[in-house]
Amino acid sequence: QLQLAESGGGSVQAGGSLKLSCTGAGYIFGSCTMAWYRQDSGQERDLVASIDREGTAWYKESVKGRFTISRDDVQKVLYLQMDNLKTEDTAVYRCAGASGVRCSTMNWGQGTQVSVSA
Repeated sequence: QLQLAESGGGSVQAGGSLKLSCTGAGYIFGSCTMAWYRQDSGQERDLVASIDREGTAWYKESVKGRFTISRDDVQKVLYLQMDNLKTEDTAVYRCAGASGVRCSTMNWGQGTQVSVSA
């Protein structure tokens, strides 16, 4: 497995913005689908947004219109722009990227904490 690394988390007030980044040494950006997941304590891991090889994005209903996933294949970075943050967005956010034959291997980052206060 290849290691991915997130950055950009932090603490903001509701209505604020954060931009998460994900890089990965050795990972070929644009080769397979990449995604952002989040997990709050005691909760199931939740798919927030994904972007496929062609650049088509998918979003969880509750973040549509507020979050934007994007990918820079030259700079080799995956982004998640998060605007109008809500307290329920508080979680550890992890990036994931498929790789390998038929994109069958999933690679993960360690996660970055996002905390939104009222």
